[in-house]
Amino acid sequence: MGEQNVSTEVSNTQLRSFMRLLLADVHALQRMIDEDSIETGVRRIGAEQEMFLIDRAYEPAAAAGAVLEKLNGHPQFTTELAQFNLECNLLPRELGGACLSEIEKETEDLVGLARKAARECEADVLLTGILPTVELKHLGLDNMTPNPRYHALNRAMTLLRGGRFQTYIKGIDELQAHHDNVMMESCNTSFQVHFQVGPKEFPSLYNLAQVVTAPVLAAAVNSPVMLKHRLWHETRVALFQQSVDSRSLTQTARGQRTRVSFGDRWITNSVLEIFRDDIARFRVVLAQDLNEDPNAMLDRGEMPPLTALRLHNGTVYRWNRACYGVQDNVAHLRIENRVLPAGPTIQDEVANAAFFFGLMSSVGEEYGDVTQRIAFDEAKSNFLTAARYGLKARLTWLDGCSYGADELILKVLLPMARQGLKAQGIYSEDSDRYLSLLEHRVASGQTGAQWMFDSLQKMGDRGTKDERYRTLTGAILRRQVTDKPCHRWPLAHLDESHKDWRDSYRIVGQVMKTDLFTVHPEDSVDLTASMMDWEHIRHVPVEDEEGRLVGLVSHRSLLRLLGGPKTGTDPVAVREIMHPDPFTVTPETDSLEAIELMRRHNMSCLPVVEGGQLVGIVTDADFMDVAHDLLKEYLSNPN
Repeated sequence: MGEQNVSTEVSNTQLRSFMRLLLADVHALQRMIDEDSIETGVRRIGAEQEMFLIDRAYEPAAAAGAVLEKLNGHPQFTTELAQFNLECNLLPRELGGACLSEIEKETEDLVGLARKAARECEADVLLTGILPTVELKHLGLDNMTPNPRYHALNRAMTLLRGGRFQTYIKGIDELQAHHDNVMMESCNTSFQVHFQVGPKEFPSLYNLAQVVTAPVLAAAVNSPVMLKHRLWHETRVALFQQSVDSRSLTQTARGQRTRVSFGDRWITNSVLEIFRDDIARFRVVLAQDLNEDPNAMLDRGEMPPLTALRLHNGTVYRWNRACYGVQDNVAHLRIENRVLPAGPTIQDEVANAAFFFGLMSSVGEEYGDVTQRIAFDEAKSNFLTAARYGLKARLTWLDGCSYGADELILKVLLPMARQGLKAQGIYSEDSDRYLSLLEHRVASGQTGAQWMFDSLQKMGDRGTKDERYRTLTGAILRRQVTDKPCHRWPLAHLDESHKDWRDSYRIVGQVMKTDLFTVHPEDSVDLTASMMDWEHIRHVPVEDEEGRLVGLVSHRSLLRLLGGPKTGTDPVAVREIMHPDPFTVTPETDSLEAIELMRRHNMSCLPVVEGGQLVGIVTDADFMDVAHDLLKEYLSNPN
């Protein structure tokens, strides 16, 4: 859980003072390593479960405050960036025995408590990497958790950025979005796992975590859509990096590393390499008034909390992050793997964690120093390729061997993971259950991401896009509460969205078409007429070079031109026949209001404009399709 007690307005003097505290923490950590003051020889694991809160329409529900109140201050629950996010922290336990099934049971209990509390607030809990129904309208500061830490982080990041945050991700579809705050980060939820290591073994095990992360991710992908676009199998990897990208244009041009990264090189000597590098590269964005002197505490035999170091570390997001902590005056180090997405089910999550823990316990024993068997750039490339393509990725393994991700997992890594869990004393029934689950998932090819892609493909063009993504989300929720892992899920289909069909037609943005054919005012009318004929459309919006709506050409205006007197042989420009000031609506306009506007003014279409830009068009034919769907649904489900 992140440190919440931070200064909301930080002066340069305060930042310099905090930097002094930060450097003192680094020096203290070096002393602790030199004096063997950090716990070693113990292998503990832990996890953090992030989740979405959704309403009855399967949209984000800003209910975290109310849900936490219902949970009566339960110490394992905390807020996240958005009010539609919630996090629970599992208790640490030693790696061995029944620890895996214990993690599943504890996670089920905690998520069950959250779900019960959410339902009392007319909401529910959903585990998924990115919520399919989230839209830009949900990502305003009004949905940010009212906590000083988050607002201070947003101000600092925005100031460093020097402008709007840009998101560009290309998958099956192409997403380009601009946003004025860091709330895009709230679209990501994960199942983060922790792996405690000793200070001397930290470099080798951290490097090992970097190597095995790619195949583990390939099997775990569950975030294929964002803002109703089909993108990477694990879109979180691209989205998280861009959502908190605080680099200025100049820093971006220089290729400076982003705050979310895989890293640039192997670790050779100490965990301090990571902390020092992050402090040198990334400015302090949060500060806190502290009275602790870490060296004085060490002199008294007390393990310092290193609060400044942990606060700064919480604003730099390596996918495998080094963490320091103190429990009962015993200091420890751990590797936090942030790659694994939330969902599709709790047992799927634990299977992913078991695979990671098993590889962390065996690959080093099998291969020795992995940095001598694979280049860092190959490990990094594997990570990005796995995020893009999931089990369809082609990965470079040790000694230059190339495998399909599924082949590498099934033939090479699963046997090693089993051996690793056995060496740690994991009960065979647990090891067999979770790794067999993962084996069946990989053999079937149906990860959570592939299930979503295939479900959307099966739906095709039926219904509206909003209806398809709402159906997808509802299907995830219904399947998630069963005892079936995702590789056994039947694909989602529109017919199962019966109880919430009304929610897909409430506003214009849910009905409008966004795949538009447009013309420029100086274009030829002949082009416009041909376009209407070829594409079977009756209206063509006219926009300028900056995407602003400046007019509308209808089939009626073309008929009037063709039926009128011929005044010359020169081609006619669109500006001469367009309606220069058409009625418009926004995506948030109520559908009934739009229909009434069209009826009152005898119009057959309405351009949809947002922020001065043309974003869609809605026609009487679209509303006829809606009426047909609603009547069909009503007749088949009159109750």
